[in-house]
Amino acid sequence: MAGANELSTLTSKSNSNNTTPNKFVTELNPKGIKPCCACPDTKSVRDECFLKHGGYDGEAAEEKCKNLVAAHRACMAKLGYQI
Repeated sequence: MAGANELSTLTSKSNSNNTTPNKFVTELNPKGIKPCCACPDTKSVRDECFLKHGGYDGEAAEEKCKNLVAAHRACMAKLGYQI
């Protein structure tokens, strides 16, 4: 069974050397935060506003939540995301 142990060791060594670079790392986003995980504070408040004021009349929600949307966009822009 020495062959199986050798194969296991080779596999784990090759897997540890395969690191994929984080495509989200930039000068503005050095931690490489993905867009879906960026700005959770502004995102959750914005989402709550749309849930509260949403419904069939989406325009009313857009009007009532526009400042929260602007704050979330500004936060995302600080990380280099243009939405």
